[in-house]
This record gives sequence, structure tokens and C-alpha cells, in this order.
Amino acid sequence: MTRALIIGGGVGGPVAAAALKRAGLEPVVYEAHPGPGEGLGAFLTLAPNGLAALRTVSMLERVRASASFPTTRVEFVNGSGRRLGLLGGEEHLPEELRSVTINRAALQRAVADSAADQGVGVEYGKRLARYTESDSGVVAEFTDGSTAEGAVLLGADGIHSTVRRALAPDGPHPSYTGLLGIGGYSPVPDTPPTPEATMRMVFGRRAFFGYQSAPSGETYWFANLGHSELTREEIAARDDAEWQEHALGLFRDDPPEITRIMRECAPSAFRPLGIYDLASLPHWYRGRAALLGDAAHAVSPASGQGASLAAEDALVLARCLRDINDVPEALAAYEWERRDRVERIVAEGRKRGARKAGSANPAALLVRDMTLRVVFGLTARFGSQGWIHDHRVDFEARATSPEGSPR
Repeated sequence: MTRALIIGGGVGGPVAAAALKRAGLEPVVYEAHPGPGEGLGAFLTLAPNGLAALRTVSMLERVRASASFPTTRVEFVNGSGRRLGLLGGEEHLPEELRSVTINRAALQRAVADSAADQGVGVEYGKRLARYTESDSGVVAEFTDGSTAEGAVLLGADGIHSTVRRALAPDGPHPSYTGLLGIGGYSPVPDTPPTPEATMRMVFGRRAFFGYQSAPSGETYWFANLGHSELTREEIAARDDAEWQEHALGLFRDDPPEITRIMRECAPSAFRPLGIYDLASLPHWYRGRAALLGDAAHAVSPASGQGASLAAEDALVLARCLRDINDVPEALAAYEWERRDRVERIVAEGRKRGARKAGSANPAALLVRDMTLRVVFGLTARFGSQGWIHDHRVDFEARATSPEGSPR
């Protein structure tokens, strides 16, 4: 049986392992951290295409049970509270495939536990140092001195991927999107709740804010702040209280519920992280090693597709390794099938993010709001984002080589 070494136990790694197990391979996941989802407080949305991929590998039920609430609509307003658009339209889908919001740690635990239940081996505390390969296999070397051997090595180790640096040392680095991200969970009983299953997105005068009321009474919120790129050391040079006051100041002229929500949150929620994406690598594989998820094509959170694309990648990659005997050729087929779709979504996420920074120029804000009304109106009328959410990976279909002929 072909052994597959998967580096990274976040979301894409366990999903890939479950798919590879179905494809008749022997996957083992190696994760640097001591357990799944340790210390992660952020939340994300899983879209219908990602949920459909999870259903294929029998992870959907556990993931939905771990989700916080449904998020099937998004309402957009400007800094004066005026509606710019309302997007949704998932009523035609079965309930199990309708978008949900989930804590990242809960998602990672759900997919890791599900993979383990399906017989996948997961080893924690294994940080990759390097790998070497031959014509017949690949050897992973970990920082604790241990090694592992397999026929293929897959990097599902995120935007700062060790596998990617080894596979493509001269390739492009992740690009800063011009935004810092913050967020948290606030108890704000005196703030009117958002409509059922609806995330409200506010294009403020100086920054961007998103929030949704949870059944628990909490408000899940995040903010994107336009800022020049900062190193981790530069971010750490300002304490949490300073970052909190900075964020509150950016929203001082926007709807008052924003600052009310933010003031109820601990200062630690305001320490930002830079938001990066990775638009295009020269190649996603070399020899017997390949990348998936953020390691191959990190998307801005504005796309709402990071975890969902990783799950799609996992299915396509497993199918190619199942149907094409030559490992490098199978990896080439996987990249060939996936590249156009994900790069288009990365570009869409970057375009959405560019509208979030706000402006000191009232005329620029007026033009932005008018443009967004048109964009959201056309999207709602013609369903122009359906190509993202309606995509389904047919796991039973036979993989096709890059030249277009079945193998």
C-alpha cells in the first residue's frame, strides 16, 4: 500500500488523509503542535462547496455539530448604516450544505477526530525540518530527530509552509494585503441582534467591521484595519490597550453598536495579525512532494473560502493519486485541475479586501458606496458568485492527466 506523509494537521491535512484512505493509500498526518486547534480563537465561515467536500469524506455531521450557527446571508451597510446590499440565496440547497460559522479550533478538532475515527494515524509534536527524496520514495526529517518514509509527501502546513520553502526555495513569498485583522467574542445584551443567520458587514469610513449575533448571546466580530505592513516585533511594541484605542478611533464615526461591541471585549482581542495571500506559485509540486490549501494558494479571509478550498484540494489530490500510478504525474494532474479555480478565487478575495480600508476623502467613500450597490445588486440578481459556492468535486470520477487523457 502507498504511504502518504501529510505535513500539517490543521484543516486540509486531516481531510486529505481521510480522502487518501478512501483512495486506498496509507496516510499519516504529522502536526507540529501538541494537539488539534490548541489556542486558536478565530472563527471562519464554511461555504457550501467546502461542506460538500467534507460530506464526501464523512466529516460533515461532526463539523456541523461543532459549528456555532448558520450564516446563510450577508448584509452590507456603509458607515452611516445604509444598506448597500444583501446576498444569500442558499434556500435551494439541502440544509446540511448551507453555510455555517465555526470556531477554527472547533473545526480542527472535528476534522482531526473524524480522521482518527476513520483509522488515520495522526502524530503530534512533529515539526518538519527537511525532506529528501529518491526515485522510489521520500523521507521526512523532524526536529526531534525522528524520520518517516513514504511514497509521497504533502504539505498542508499553512501560509508559512516549511514544505513550500523546501519545494520552491526561490518562489514568491506571501503578499501583504494592506490590512490588519482583529476579532473576538463580546457579550453585548443591549445591542440589537443581527437578523437570523445573517452576518452584517460594515464598510466604515476608515475601516471594515463584520459581526453576527450568536444564539448564546455573544456577538462574534472581526475588523480589518488598513495599515502599512508591520513585523511581529513592531506589532508587539504596542500594548493591547494601545491597539484597542487605535481600533476604536477608526470606528468613532460609524454606527455606535460597533464601538459598543468592541468595548465589551478584552484588550487582547485587539492585537492584530497581518493579512496575507499567495496568488500564484510557479508550481505546486516537485517530484514526490506537493502542496495543498494555504501552503499552495493562501486566500484573503475576504473570500470566505480558505478552509473550503483546502477541502476541495484534498479530494482532487486523493483522486489523482488513486487513478494515476506515477506519483509525479498524479501531482501534476492535481495542480492542472485546481490551479485556475483557486487563483481566480485568490484574485477575487484580494479585490474584495481592497475595498475595506476606507478613506479620508468623502468623495472616494461616495464612489465606493455607489460602486458596491451596483456590484451587490448585480450579484444578487444574476448569482454571479455561484461559480464559487456551487462547485462540487466528483470524487468517483476518474482522474485525468494534464494532457487530457484518462490514465
